[in-house]
Amino acid sequence: MTSTIPMTRQIHGNSIRGIDVDLQTRCAHWHSELDIIALRMKCCGIWFSCYDCHQETTDHPATVWPLDERSTEAILCGACGHTLTIQNYLACESTCPACAALFNPGCTTHAHLYFEVD
Repeated sequence: MTSTIPMTRQIHGNSIRGIDVDLQTRCAHWHSELDIIALRMKCCGIWFSCYDCHQETTDHPATVWPLDERSTEAILCGACGHTLTIQNYLACESTCPACAALFNPGCTTHAHLYFEVD
């Protein structure tokens, strides 16, 4: 990945914003084989490859999804396009329930950037 230009890419029928977004939602910040999820941000309702892409390409601060909105579909599998609720994503053990693609288990260490944690 060489570009640092913000972009929007259509992935499985969804517009995903970020920096150098590939066809499975990877970006300039997170681009391992397992970095294949995009997240809908609470603050603006827009899909982003990651928190850093949001911070670098918008003019507003990110806000987290509150506990009482865990039934919201806010995670997109970049492999198959399945959308997961926050609750399902947090319980999926880093595996897409639709296609069994593996997600980066390290993402759990920064879930607090996206979701209110109990």
